[in-house]
Amino acid sequence: MSEPTEELLNRIKNEIVDSFDEELEQQMEEERLEDLVTEGLSEPSLDRKVYFRELFRLQHELVRLQDWVQYKKLKVVVLFEGRDSAGKGGAIKRVTQRLNPRICRVVALPAPTERERDQWYFQRYTPHLPSGGEMVLFDRSWYNRAGVERVMGFCTPDQVEEFFRDVPEFERMLVRSGIILLKYWFSITDEEQEFRFRMRIHDPLKQWKLSPMDLESRIHWEEYTKAKEEMLDRTHIAEAPWWVVQAVDKKRARLNMIAHLLSQIPYENVPKEHIVLPERVRNEDYIRRPVPEEMYVPEVF
Repeated sequence: MSEPTEELLNRIKNEIVDSFDEELEQQMEEERLEDLVTEGLSEPSLDRKVYFRELFRLQHELVRLQDWVQYKKLKVVVLFEGRDSAGKGGAIKRVTQRLNPRICRVVALPAPTERERDQWYFQRYTPHLPSGGEMVLFDRSWYNRAGVERVMGFCTPDQVEEFFRDVPEFERMLVRSGIILLKYWFSITDEEQEFRFRMRIHDPLKQWKLSPMDLESRIHWEEYTKAKEEMLDRTHIAEAPWWVVQAVDKKRARLNMIAHLLSQIPYENVPKEHIVLPERVRNEDYIRRPVPEEMYVPEVF
């Protein structure tokens, strides 16, 4: 086996740094992270400074959008599609990270059951559509039929053709009902997917992300490409167009996708009532009982 090149070592290093960044994003609030960047304790590059600053700014706007969606009883559906390891999950995580899960929820359906395979194709997806005041993010969607199901032989050519006939009308019907429908395709290169798969193989914390179906997809790269091209061509409609996200650079992809999402739904500040914390009621006869020592979690740390 040949020695890794400097370029490959740098890519691996950047991938590891990105994993650390994911943990930072979830565990540190904006002010604390800015303090670390300012003090130089985390020794971030300029790109990471820009990334965190813009991510937090966009997430603040997402909270404003969420409030507007709830206030105006809007119904929003966002589809995330792309090849395995294209970064859909990471983008979804950044969208939902600071939002109310009662308002913004993620739908990632498993393989269909035997009963679902005999239903109208879209039937398993319709129960998850939003009511007024909700946002639903589909981590893969009904476009499974145009991609993995088609390439892996889980449906017939006639079923694929029926899907292409039906999906434009189905989506027009959703839009006519008042749903705001956004469709994103995360695009990566052959080389980038191979690199990300190899990182998952060697990272015990990410091996769970690599399924047998993912490995099989490497064999069928060209078939997936042809399927994607036909899907975009036949389902890119005025009422629900496709938006392609250049996703080789994961950080830029997340920021670009979120910025675009925000631009597609006009929103304003929502009037809010002034919140006053009430005084705690204290009763003279209340005595707090001690918790038995054996009930405490051992303080290992």
